Amino acid sequence: MTKKQRALEIIRRLKEEYPDAGCTLDYDQAWKLLVSVRLAAQCTDARVNVVVEKLYEKFPDVDALAAAPVEEIEEIVRPCGLGKSKAKDISACMKILKEEYGGKVPEDFNALLKLPGVGRKSANLIMGDVFGKPAIVTDTHCIRLTNRMGLVDGIKEPKKVEMELWKIIPGEEGSDFCHRLVYHGRDVCTARTKPYCNKCCLNDICPKKGVEQ
Repeated sequence: MTKKQRALEIIRRLKEEYPDAGCTLDYDQAWKLLVSVRLAAQCTDARVNVVVEKLYEKFPDVDALAAAPVEEIEEIVRPCGLGKSKAKDISACMKILKEEYGGKVPEDFNALLKLPGVGRKSANLIMGDVFGKPAIVTDTHCIRLTNRMGLVDGIKEPKKVEMELWKIIPGEEGSDFCHRLVYHGRDVCTARTKPYCNKCCLNDICPKKGVEQ
């Protein structure tokens, strides 16, 4: 089985296992996902979802958040960790959206990368979830699981993993595939315990089943 064949079979099985998998960050507007994904660095999505409720209650739109004192943003987002740097990035990002994009999130990958605090992972998430474009989000689950599954070979650097996956994952499948890896990584192919290979839908095709990495 080639890597591409294995990738397609994994995609098929994960679709069956997690048919409704989607982004675990709550948002109803593109700019809110931009804020949440910045806050999610070294923080759980569940905590981010709680914290942003208070943030949006006080600053309900791009203009309000762009005008907000950084100190007030920091006070609210502190429970997510790294409050000072996250608040600074969010403030600067909202100012750019207001001044350069009319309050809208740009529908261009390279433009997203130029926004404060936005890296390839965040830009891909927004391209896939908001704009429905081909995207591969190389978060910790994606990196760990694709290595275990033999889709990449001992590569830990996010951009390099992304580039390898582009070769074997159909663009239109990438975003949902990565969301399903998050679900699978939390429930079955776990990081902090030995993977639950006995209940894994990929057991028979995973080359590293039972190997703790």
